[in-house]
Amino acid sequence: MIADTDQQKKCIELLSPAGNMERLKCAVMYGADAVYLAGTMFGMRAGAGNFTLEQLEKGIKFAHAAGVKVYMTCNTIPHNDETEQLPAFLEASADAGVDAFIIADIGVMRLAQRVAPNAAIHISTQAGVANYVTACEFYNMGAARVVLARELSFEEIAVLREKTPKALEIEAFVHGSMCVSFSGRCLLSSYMTGRDANRGDCAQPCRWKYYLTEEKRVGQQFEIFEDNGTHILNSRDLCMIEYIPQLAACGVTSFKLEGRAKSAYYTAAVTNAYRQAIDGYYTHPFPDYRPGAVILDELNKVSHREYSTGFYLGGEPGQVLENGGYVREYKVAGMVEACGEGFVTLSQRNKFCVGDTLDIMPPGQRSFLLSVTEMYDGDGNAISSAPHATMTVKIPYGGEPIPKGSFVRIKG
Repeated sequence: MIADTDQQKKCIELLSPAGNMERLKCAVMYGADAVYLAGTMFGMRAGAGNFTLEQLEKGIKFAHAAGVKVYMTCNTIPHNDETEQLPAFLEASADAGVDAFIIADIGVMRLAQRVAPNAAIHISTQAGVANYVTACEFYNMGAARVVLARELSFEEIAVLREKTPKALEIEAFVHGSMCVSFSGRCLLSSYMTGRDANRGDCAQPCRWKYYLTEEKRVGQQFEIFEDNGTHILNSRDLCMIEYIPQLAACGVTSFKLEGRAKSAYYTAAVTNAYRQAIDGYYTHPFPDYRPGAVILDELNKVSHREYSTGFYLGGEPGQVLENGGYVREYKVAGMVEACGEGFVTLSQRNKFCVGDTLDIMPPGQRSFLLSVTEMYDGDGNAISSAPHATMTVKIPYGGEPIPKGSFVRIKG
């Protein structure tokens, strides 16, 4: 099964995370069609930078100027003492220009419809939409979009699409961290640390290493093994970049990238990879389309856990049992500040030296390597290394212009 018209093939929205203003700008620069973010309340990533009202207004203005939509997450499950703040929050966000609210709670949905009627309603994955009956009811209540539960297969999504109104948009996560609990509804963090995951403050205890103790053997710890590891709750990351035709065929029209709490570089690199992959599919819209190896490799250049296809192919993604950490093979060496007159000028982020090979990541283009045979500081003095944070470094370069703001990486 494959999308069979140009309209179907070109309706994929690339939706990127924007944890703060820097990440929003990176998402826009590297090709997002829309971004999702949070204010200082009611978002499921309290640990991200998030946006004050003033920042929100500036961020929306920046995104809209580039033709990029902005969705506001309001997807916590608020308690009684929080609800009095909701109307003002929703009204202010709508007045700032958000295109939609991402909402999990029915009461919050109804309130948003009353006080901010011009903003669309997107039903959060926290609501656990896993069947067409629920999706239809949300549509009947006025939702423009449902963000599907992460536990669905291609076949289940296709049935849901077939049995729901065509006007109802379908969004699904295609990349990023997975939660061990159904659609993120977890009480473990709250129980163990007092930090409520359902109000955006998860401490991620699923990533910890666990031992077993017996009541009468105080101080004795016994390791818990599953095959060859003890991180029994630690889910793999999701990566669906090789399955764009299948996602489009089953009816997903918004490809969501997880990661509002992750770095600006992560936002840029993952957005860039999926942008190129989706554009490649537009050019070659065939069932066997796969992005090239260079694009796929981009996702190995960001910090990540072992990748999986989640529940899309049936079954479940499994855990990374050996450790709770990330695979980190690259780091950001610098940011491009200028390019011309035989040099590329960088603002340093991590130390690099003459003799190193830098990996340049321009937006919308494939990355390329640049060997550092010589370099100079901001005053034009020859230097052998760049050890100081944010120092200006000039490197001889005679290739195509590199846009300001492009990330420069180094392996190691």
